[in-house]
Amino acid sequence: MLGLGAIFTLFFVTLGPIKLLGPFAQQTRELSPGALRGIALRVFVIGLIAVLAAAYLGTALAEKWHISTPALEITAGLILCLVAMRLAMQPYEPARTPPPPLPAAPMAATLRLTFPLVVTPYGIAAVITVLESAIDPRMVGAVYLILVAVMLLNLLAMLFARDLVREPVLLILQVLGAVLGVLQVGLAVQIIIRALRELQVLPA
Repeated sequence: MLGLGAIFTLFFVTLGPIKLLGPFAQQTRELSPGALRGIALRVFVIGLIAVLAAAYLGTALAEKWHISTPALEITAGLILCLVAMRLAMQPYEPARTPPPPLPAAPMAATLRLTFPLVVTPYGIAAVITVLESAIDPRMVGAVYLILVAVMLLNLLAMLFARDLVREPVLLILQVLGAVLGVLQVGLAVQIIIRALRELQVLPA
């Protein structure tokens, strides 16, 4: 089982605010401050419910389908590696066209911002893997608390997105994102190594 600090880093990288700040600020740039607060709160609530539901459903199905913890760990590790490499190559890709305006319907706009901007597939994979590895009920509770804390950080990031995407802060966030990208690769490799040791492919 990963330590609590590593779990927080894993959730922060895969579900945290670094990845959503720029896209969220861009897609909500035309909204008034009141509308921005409203949609940020809706995204937070729906995102939190979706993550908790996916965590419960994923662990239940993994147990029902008899998917072993090492298999889940290798899967999560591979997904994290692929995502990290994609993020590392983004600065060298051609500029993307701006996203279309948000739908007028509040719920439709909320869902577009929630999936997969806040609730990412690889984040769900990380949550399921960590929960499958947590046997102690106290550790399971700690994992859920960390998950809620990361989602609260997302809410704060959305509420203050327009202030955070300014030049000095944006530069700091870019450096932090690069560091976390390296850590994401390291965590992915460590998860795979742990799974291979559990399968006795590698020595302990």
